[in-house]
Amino acid sequence: MRTRHLALAISFLSFSLFTQAQANRTTRPNIIYIFADDLGYGELGCYGQQKIKTPHLDQMAKEGILFSDHYSSAPVCAPARCMLLTGKHAGHAYIRGNYELGDFSDDKEGGQMPLPENIFTIPVMLKKAGYVTGMVGKWGLGMPFNGGSPLQHGFDYYYGVLDQKQAHNYYSTHLWENDKWDSLQNPRMNVHKKIDSATATDADFNQFIGKDYAPARMTEKAMNFIAKNKTRPFFLYLPYTLPHLSLQVPEEYVNKYKGQFNETPYYGQNGYAACKYPLSTYAAMITYLDDQVGLIMEKIKKLGLDKNTIIMFSSDNGTTFTGGVDAKFFNSSMGLRGLKMELYEGGIRMPFITRWPGKIQAGIVTSHPSAQYDLMATLAELTRQPLKNTDGISFLPTLLGNYGEQKKHAFLYFEYPENGGQVAIRFGNYKGIKLNLKKDPNAPWLLYDLAADRSEKRDIAADHPDIIKKLDSILKEQHTCSHLRDWEIIDPKF
Repeated sequence: MRTRHLALAISFLSFSLFTQAQANRTTRPNIIYIFADDLGYGELGCYGQQKIKTPHLDQMAKEGILFSDHYSSAPVCAPARCMLLTGKHAGHAYIRGNYELGDFSDDKEGGQMPLPENIFTIPVMLKKAGYVTGMVGKWGLGMPFNGGSPLQHGFDYYYGVLDQKQAHNYYSTHLWENDKWDSLQNPRMNVHKKIDSATATDADFNQFIGKDYAPARMTEKAMNFIAKNKTRPFFLYLPYTLPHLSLQVPEEYVNKYKGQFNETPYYGQNGYAACKYPLSTYAAMITYLDDQVGLIMEKIKKLGLDKNTIIMFSSDNGTTFTGGVDAKFFNSSMGLRGLKMELYEGGIRMPFITRWPGKIQAGIVTSHPSAQYDLMATLAELTRQPLKNTDGISFLPTLLGNYGEQKKHAFLYFEYPENGGQVAIRFGNYKGIKLNLKKDPNAPWLLYDLAADRSEKRDIAADHPDIIKKLDSILKEQHTCSHLRDWEIIDPKF
């Protein structure tokens, strides 16, 4: 009788442990966050793009949810990445601009201002929830020699570009893997070298082509990470370098577009690599990025992880304005005003798509105003982790269709100390902007009604003194003094 009772007890315990394991797996789905680089709001088919083909991301939108009013936290690389990973807006974040260290050459690779080693990040949080964490792509938040390695900020594994300046060349001599140099089969090249338009030959353009294309290596490493960790919950942060300049992509992708556009060569006169077919190459880079997303999704399906993996896709800031890119030709901002380095909508309103079969209803479009500094709060709620001291609000209810439970921001706050010094606040459908604060600390607010004027063409500040007063109050309340003099544009104490 005792033996039978013992067997029943063991059986019940095994069933309970199995049930608990299944419950834990359900509340700990795999998380993949794919981050494009300088991809504009209107550069995907699902956001209205007509000239560039993005079938995989368009399909992802059909199978998931698309956000129409989602914002980057900053209009340039490093601060956008910092705020994404730390859940802080630009009035509170440690990194607020692209503070460059070192230079472009391999021997002077210095990276950007590093994150402090004790800062709380999404991977640190998810490791506490039992996740294995990986980063593949562009980091931009420090180097191993100054405390800025991804390994020192919650990642168990990383591969890719540490210094943003190295990412200007897609055929670089090396990438980094867990603080070690990984050599690529590419010659050293200066991608900011101009060529003579009067004498340029194919050989002049071809000097910017190498053998090992960095994004291809990144996708390979990302899929290896997924396969290696298929039996445990994982978080994969996948910040691709595409389609950031320079204009470089494998020739077979350029051939998909050659002949479709009336284009002339770019000779490097505005920086970055010269390119014989700049329009075709730019379109090809976005299509190449789309194909990498397709490969990642295919890998997830082949491993049987599809229904337990949430995949997110966004971009760090708006389209660039130089280096052979023609944002007007592609309608890259889809009618929104502004580009990279601007707090107008075109610089910070981003594509955002999320897919999770069986959990997120297919084909949904939401206008819920959200920002990338909401991601930490969202993943905390998803994985049931306690979270304090964040500027974000979880948008998980919107993802799961629980719209009645969705809390909304009283405002969205943006601050950018470069390009003259700018701040912006979205307050309901109103958007206030201040420009050129370095020259004029008392610069007036410009005010736009995004519901009636999404292109921010008509300043209505004079008609709404009550809203201007509210914006002043928010600015005073949300700004904290930066640790760098160059970044202090609101209330300098230096």
